[in-house]
Amino acid sequence: MVMNLERWRLNGYTNKLEHWMRIQKRHRIYELGSLPPFLLVFAGNVERVEHRWNQHGLGGDNVEGLCRDLHPGPVSLLHWSGKGKPWLRLDSKKPCPLDSLWKPYDLFKHRHLFSDS
Repeated sequence: MVMNLERWRLNGYTNKLEHWMRIQKRHRIYELGSLPPFLLVFAGNVERVEHRWNQHGLGGDNVEGLCRDLHPGPVSLLHWSGKGKPWLRLDSKKPCPLDSLWKPYDLFKHRHLFSDS
């Protein structure tokens, strides 16, 4: 997601998202992580992000958690969509090769898993 922070503040999106999160906490109205409250708040008022901006699917296939490679061409955003999050795979000592891209941002610094530490 790419957000316009001026519009975000002007339209009070934080309060709107928190409203849906409170409802979710009480009634469990959705199952898909963080995307549903955004869809509820923005109600289709979204723009498509060009493919080169969003390298999605790095979290695997949600069934077997298979590792995926980057798509050809330039990439601006890395998106570990799905259940295979790099921090979880690092913690379980079963990282995918691209999880090393997350390594500099990992607060736990899994130095023992990659040789370039």
